[in-house]
Amino acid sequence: MRSVAWLVVFPLLAGAQTPRPRVVRASAEAVVRAKPDRARIDIGVVTEAATAEEAAAKNAEQSSAVIAKYKPLVGAAGTLQTVNYSLAPNYAYQPNESPKIRGYRASNTVEVTMDDVSKVGKVIDAAAEAGSNQIQSVRFELKDDSELRRKALEMAAKKARANAEAIAAALGVRVIGLAEAESGEAFPRPVMMAAPMAMMKAETPVQAGEIEVQATVTVALEVEK
Repeated sequence: MRSVAWLVVFPLLAGAQTPRPRVVRASAEAVVRAKPDRARIDIGVVTEAATAEEAAAKNAEQSSAVIAKYKPLVGAAGTLQTVNYSLAPNYAYQPNESPKIRGYRASNTVEVTMDDVSKVGKVIDAAAEAGSNQIQSVRFELKDDSELRRKALEMAAKKARANAEAIAAALGVRVIGLAEAESGEAFPRPVMMAAPMAMMKAETPVQAGEIEVQATVTVALEVEK
């Protein structure tokens, strides 16, 4: 008698998916601080005259005198860059009348970048003494913040993992691995100062403060019961 062998083939289920792992997710923020090693100052000269030509010529002469006064204090590593120049009419307004030109106004603003932050007050005073009448802002920065960014991210990652592990322990589950991690951008917070009042007889007091680099990290830890 011949035996018969039967082969049964079961079709694979279409769209079968691997179960998603169970995770505990947590975030944390870290801030690292450091002394700034770069300063930016916006130093401007504003002049007015009866004609556009006179206002522009007066501004050019006064701006050159101002730059010549503070440039030696900036140092060889510093830079000067014009960030704004305007020449526009000044209008006089009277009720029921069309505006009339009563003169012209020229404005020239130079951004000064310097690495010796201890001389910021001296630069401001020198500019004011030479004829600058518009010190718009002072900003303190870091020349290279990459190391601080790395430290902030490292600290935030450790805090985030510790937070996730604490949550897992409280829930009575065991951590078996890292499922994923992502970071928000680590960015520095420059120190901003309002335009200081220049002082002729004493150096303008300028405090650089500290730069803060902030980072945020979110981690997801895979867990099981």
